[in-house]
Amino acid sequence: MESNGQYGSTRDRLLDDLKLILRDAEDLLRSTSQQAGEGYQVARAKFESTLGMAKDNLSDVEQIVAENARVAMDTTDRYVKENPWQAVGVGALAGLVVGLIVGRR
Repeated sequence: MESNGQYGSTRDRLLDDLKLILRDAEDLLRSTSQQAGEGYQVARAKFESTLGMAKDNLSDVEQIVAENARVAMDTTDRYVKENPWQAVGVGALAGLVVGLIVGRR
């Protein structure tokens, strides 16, 4: 399980949206490649450079997020294996709190 609840879902949607924006920007660059004008060509080259950096940064962010998720999962797994009764207690307490909150509505 790479995602962890709402945070993971939001993170995944954000990464998907950023990928879509990058694909759309690449499509725009391809479709306007025949436009004339020196100023336009300079702006296009700058945009291509920025787009390339954004793709690299997005790839780096994806790797960092995936690594952090793996570390968190490994740490949690190790803690539960080393302290099973404490983990059960924390889970029961969390369930009790959620039950009380939901019960008041």
